[in-house]
Amino acid sequence: MQMRHLNLLLILAFAFTIFACNPSGNEQSAPATFSLIPRPASFTPGNGYFTIAKNTRIVLPANAPEINAMGDLLANQINQATGFAPEVEMTDSPSPTKNAIVISLDPAINHAEGYTLKATKENIAIQAQTPQGVFYALETLRQLFPPEFEKPSGALTLAVPVVDIVDEPRYPYRGMNLDVSRHMFSVEAIKKYIDLMARHKFNTFHWHLTDDQGWRIEIKKYPKLTEVGAWRKETLIGHGARPPFEYDGKRYGGFYTQEEVKEVIAYAQERYVTIIPEIELPGHAQAALAAYPELGCTTGPFEVATRWGVMEDVFCPTEATFTFLEDVLTEVAELFPSQYIHIGGDECPKTRWENSAFCQNLMRSEGLKDEHELQSYFIQRIEKFLLTKNRRIIGWDEILEGGLAPEATVMSWRGMEGGIEAARQKHDVIMTPTNFCYFDYYQGDPAIDPPAIGGNLTLEKVYSFEPTPTELNEEEANYILGSQANVWTEYIKTPEHLEFMVYPRACAMAEVVWSPKETRSWNDFSSRLAGHLKRLGLMGVNYAPHFFDVTAKPVVDMQNHTLSVELSAGDPDYEIRYSLEGKTPTEASPLYESPILIEKTTKFAAATFLDGKLVGRPLNKAYFIHLATARNITLANPYSDKYTAGGDAGLVNGIIGSDQFSDGNWQGFEGKDLDATIDLGESKSVSQVIVNFYNASGSWIFEPTVLTVSVSENGADFQPFGEFSFPNAARQDEPSGKKTARVTGESANARYLKVTARSLGVCPKWHAGAGKSCWLFADEIVVE
Repeated sequence: MQMRHLNLLLILAFAFTIFACNPSGNEQSAPATFSLIPRPASFTPGNGYFTIAKNTRIVLPANAPEINAMGDLLANQINQATGFAPEVEMTDSPSPTKNAIVISLDPAINHAEGYTLKATKENIAIQAQTPQGVFYALETLRQLFPPEFEKPSGALTLAVPVVDIVDEPRYPYRGMNLDVSRHMFSVEAIKKYIDLMARHKFNTFHWHLTDDQGWRIEIKKYPKLTEVGAWRKETLIGHGARPPFEYDGKRYGGFYTQEEVKEVIAYAQERYVTIIPEIELPGHAQAALAAYPELGCTTGPFEVATRWGVMEDVFCPTEATFTFLEDVLTEVAELFPSQYIHIGGDECPKTRWENSAFCQNLMRSEGLKDEHELQSYFIQRIEKFLLTKNRRIIGWDEILEGGLAPEATVMSWRGMEGGIEAARQKHDVIMTPTNFCYFDYYQGDPAIDPPAIGGNLTLEKVYSFEPTPTELNEEEANYILGSQANVWTEYIKTPEHLEFMVYPRACAMAEVVWSPKETRSWNDFSSRLAGHLKRLGLMGVNYAPHFFDVTAKPVVDMQNHTLSVELSAGDPDYEIRYSLEGKTPTEASPLYESPILIEKTTKFAAATFLDGKLVGRPLNKAYFIHLATARNITLANPYSDKYTAGGDAGLVNGIIGSDQFSDGNWQGFEGKDLDATIDLGESKSVSQVIVNFYNASGSWIFEPTVLTVSVSENGADFQPFGEFSFPNAARQDEPSGKKTARVTGESANARYLKVTARSLGVCPKWHAGAGKSCWLFADEIVVE
């Protein structure tokens, strides 16, 4: 059998360990420890083990060739692990028998992807309605083997704990996305990505094949798409949100031939993963326009984009464009058997359409009131064409603007609101909001993590995601098909970095979309994940180590005006040791037992230990105590739930934001001013107020125009204290980074301070998001 087939049953594992495998199969004094991820809908552990021996048989139905190959595969894998291969036996009516793994199809199983797995001390019985259910059952069985099964030695003892599992998924759509336009990955890397997906019971791979920075799929009718559109002359160095921009001067690109695409599709099908291709339109089209400039609204010239962001040049809705796109989508539909084709529809600037006489005439002749309706016209024409190919479209939530195509499925990424609106219009929805599902975001401290696009999405936050909004009634909730994690690769260049960004966050997402809501528990998940990470390591996955790191959470008591630090680590078995002098902790450092009170400005360090040895990466934090620390603060305008900086006390919690706006210590206000009132508790002498803001126009973040501070003794009558102006707030060439505002006035006695930073409100005219809400980011309001 080919090696790729031998990998088939790896697809889904994650169950870490049976810590006390008993080769004899004799009953133990306590049940085994299970680490199944995603957690089955129901499992009941027992005592004892079933041990796979040389005379163990694998029994399958003779009349179901579609699953018989799985028996051979399982036998081969057991052979690799143990040095012996169980005999595979075909019978007309498989039934439980001693010393056997018995697999059968049962139409009475409720769900097409569901299965039952019952292990006793005498045998293992697996039943499923479909081959896909059998596949998932065998992957769960694999998780019941010790982790060393992933790196066969030929001498392993396989003892499966007694357990009764009844399992099926919560959602029908369980997806992972991968962008190969910004950076491309080899066919072998794509296969490994699919392998790992399948091991977590994901069933949909969303392959983002085209964008401004590269066209990655061969289209035979239009060879320039890969001759020209697949190659950019150079690539941005550093962060795309921080001008001035520098480039590496190196040509970059590549594409997948149609034969390679077919190979990947076949590989995924063996693992019950459906591939949905994405061909971006009408925006994110610059690579296509570089190849065929006549499809744009101007004469160009166009080139494949060399930096990240939203580009002004988009497809012009001419008949030539529609002919081109229909030809492209015809070849795509012939390659991909999926029901859906993703057509993008996101981040389509309207500037070129606004300035195009053709577009304005088209809008008048079609009775379209604005460019949003023109985009809807564009999308609906594409949908009508794809329906003739028996395909349906998925689009990002911008396709709601101007009217939703009749049979479109909405992928809601700019929050949950687009999905809620689509479900209420009786359209299918896939929830993928940035603040829970974007795995290109940082997952830890940006100071020590590899570069990322921004944001901060921890493993625990991924696990907390609930795809079905409470705002929907029961009927509307049925339109939520599931969820998807997205991986955009502006800053991800290698397979190793890709795995670092995806795992173990994908483990958390797998449980979100598979396991019943009522059985999910972070503590339970983290205890199972602790064992599973060893399995990932043996599989050669370069997973991120954040689970082993210390997490520090500021605890602000605004009633007693105290600041404490609460420490935690992913594995509760680890010791946490800390230092208040900023030195890296050792095994002799104080042991963390309860939240630590911070009474003065402190450099703080902490790390995890196991058996006296350092396990996680050391954490270093500085806490700054000033007049406003842990004092009552009231915000006239709410901060965004995407950038909370620790919640209501986020601007008085003693933490200064770093040079990375995505470090979790910046509070974000979308289209609104920062308007804060702080109660110092009693009259204090105030001489200075310091606030940091951030400027990153590429991420739609702008410094304020002015910061003003006023003071009061009674909270009602405020007097001016001082102000700080930002004259370059809206300039296109304003450097990115932290901007410090110091408001210094004559010392004043005050109990209350009003601190107001005026936001631009909307992006300036020169910006790609002109007229849309921009962000204002602030960190600690330091009062001295």
